[in-house]
Amino acid sequence: MNLRWISLPVLLLAMGGVATAADCPPLLQGELPKLRAKQDIDLCKQFAGKPMLVVNTASFCGFAPQFKGLEALNQRFKGQGLEVLGVPSDDFKQESDNAAETAKVCYVNYGVTFTMTEPQPVRGSDAINLFKVLAEQSNAPKWNFYKYVVDRKGNVVASFSSMTKPDDPELISAVEKAIASKP
Repeated sequence: MNLRWISLPVLLLAMGGVATAADCPPLLQGELPKLRAKQDIDLCKQFAGKPMLVVNTASFCGFAPQFKGLEALNQRFKGQGLEVLGVPSDDFKQESDNAAETAKVCYVNYGVTFTMTEPQPVRGSDAINLFKVLAEQSNAPKWNFYKYVVDRKGNVVASFSSMTKPDDPELISAVEKAIASKP
């Protein structure tokens, strides 16, 4: 009799986990290796239901100083739930082959505290799922530091070119719209 009462909450908890996974938007399905860590980022677990700014980055791109602005944006809005995800890529031939060097540029040179992945393909048929879905909902990045603002349901609210700085009023407005969105 006691076993039945213990089993019911365990069963309900397990079923709740399955429902959450099924509710994960296509954008967030999958895992990516975290930069300079021995763990993967489960995109759904970490980002589902949260507003996001996704940026494809490159350490040796002329736009790399935008890391400072992205970090400032992260600091400004993280208390309101914004998650910034940086995805380094060598698709435009401006990223190091060495993850330690990429990490140094991000963490040491620019003081990045937001989540960064190991370098990934972000364009074409080799693109990771995250960027395939971003391209379906908006368009593929045309260069490094292309920015996608994503609402709490995993839908692109707006996308911005490399030329758009992280403190641009239109980008800030899109971030605020994503923060205000309902899960």
